[in-house]
Amino acid sequence: MMTEFLKRWRWALIVAAFLLLGMVYAFWPESTLVDTARVDRGPMAVGITDDGITRAEEYYVVSAPVTGYLDRIELEAGDMVAAGALITRMRGRPSTPLDRRSAEELRGALAAAEAASAAARSTLDQSRRDLARAEELSERGFLARAQLEALQTRVATGEAALAQTRAEIVRIRALLSQPAGNAGTTPVPVRAPTGGSVMSVITESEGVIAEGAPLVTIGDPSQIEVVVDLLSREAVRVSPGDRVEITQWGGPDPLVGVVDRIEPFGRLKISALGIEEQRVNVIITFADDAHAQAARLGHGYQIDATIVLWSSDDALRVPIGALFRGGDGAWHVFVSDGGRAREREITLDHINDEYAEVTGGLSEGEIVVLNPGNALEDGARISGR
Repeated sequence: MMTEFLKRWRWALIVAAFLLLGMVYAFWPESTLVDTARVDRGPMAVGITDDGITRAEEYYVVSAPVTGYLDRIELEAGDMVAAGALITRMRGRPSTPLDRRSAEELRGALAAAEAASAAARSTLDQSRRDLARAEELSERGFLARAQLEALQTRVATGEAALAQTRAEIVRIRALLSQPAGNAGTTPVPVRAPTGGSVMSVITESEGVIAEGAPLVTIGDPSQIEVVVDLLSREAVRVSPGDRVEITQWGGPDPLVGVVDRIEPFGRLKISALGIEEQRVNVIITFADDAHAQAARLGHGYQIDATIVLWSSDDALRVPIGALFRGGDGAWHVFVSDGGRAREREITLDHINDEYAEVTGGLSEGEIVVLNPGNALEDGARISGR
């Protein structure tokens, strides 16, 4: 009976078996493709990275000693100068050319001054004649001494008035005849206060400038330091003597520096996003073996500086891409265990941009899942890409 049934329905049973196998294959759970990494030991460092600017340790701004006419500065940036070398000269400021109205006003004032001088001269001559007669009468006893002294005072006053009008005539004539130039004035030399290289020429062309106007800057380009402005809450973590790695300076290898000092004065700075930040300058000097390469830098060059706060040559480390927070707020990772993902809580200490230092929960050589998605669960099948 069974044999006849199988013979009669064998093809239908075969088709049903294939359909069943296809459904089992279709709904069989597949393994998730994941990226993996190995927990290993190696060098690790934690630091603060920010951009900085190089500057000469000592540089001088040469300013105009007087207000006057500046001769053109022939020096160029990069030229070497010795201490006391002549930079330029300054002369007297040229007079302002007179317009027609001002000239006419001065001529009128000159005519008035000359008339006043003539009147003062006549008055003085009359006062002197009166004084001469008064002196004769005084000698004969016919004139009181008070009257004689009054006449003497009139003569002295007349002489002063005449001198004043003559001085006014000289002044007005000088204004009318003063040339529009600086010929005849004694030049004032401007010299370098120290030897070094001309770092920048601030005022190159000739012209009238005010006293104290900056002309050139002079410094030693071989003595370079780095200024990094850190957030105040980051600057308090830095100490003098900390190691610094300087990158993005233009060379293939990082330069090594040392924190020299942290300025005690913070300043307000507005970030590119409009956020108010308190910034503190950290001064960095180059290590002895980096001076040769650092000499290629100049004043005002941009670099990236990483101040190392902690480092280890043999730290147990895990890539930070494997880390995620669990429901309890602790750090967790997925560990590959026989083709399945096992969620595990771990403890960490130092963390940088690439690795985290493992202090518990993982062993060297274990495989962890990188960048686990939200769909990955504990016990899920996984396979590495």
